[in-house]
Amino acid sequence: MSEVKISAEPRTEFGKGGARRTRRAGKVPAVLYGHGEAPRHIALPAREFAAAIRHGGKNQIFNIEITGGGTALALPKAIQRDPIKDTYEHVDLLVVRRGEKVTVEIPVHLTGEAARDTLVMVENTTLAILADATKLPEFVEVSIAGLEAGSNVTAGDVQLPAGSELAADPGLVVAVVAGSPTAEALEGEAGEAAEAEATPEPADA
Repeated sequence: MSEVKISAEPRTEFGKGGARRTRRAGKVPAVLYGHGEAPRHIALPAREFAAAIRHGGKNQIFNIEITGGGTALALPKAIQRDPIKDTYEHVDLLVVRRGEKVTVEIPVHLTGEAARDTLVMVENTTLAILADATKLPEFVEVSIAGLEAGSNVTAGDVQLPAGSELAADPGLVVAVVAGSPTAEALEGEAGEAAEAEATPEPADA
């Protein structure tokens, strides 16, 4: 994953009122911390930040240039988002160094198709891995091709990119392959539900 250069301004206003004014100005309130440094309160350009996250995901590495001097390489650690307005409310950014390994949650993509007459149920959509902060994969893949009903895919089955290590429990279930219900079974369930609805409840004595 490539780094994204982004500018930032120091923030001098804090609290809810200061954060609202920052967002009205088209910026995202953020805190930069890590490696024993005192937290720095900054504001990021909202449009550029949103575009970077949309393209690179939540593990996007930022090369931040702070107005007035100073740069930092950082990884989003916590992102607060308003689901109604579809805007970013606040971001915690963790300072990292080149070559440093960090633990992150990476999306898991299933590839291939399981055997016929099966149903694939995803139990975990992400996987914790340990990797170089500047070489984080966007996602990892695991094949379910040809798997029969009763099969499980675990974290230990996922092949990780070179330089990455599994941080999750190898036995963590990623997906389960079950037998798909037959048309007769579905009809039977629908009939039972309809019968239950039609049966009147006994009146109180």
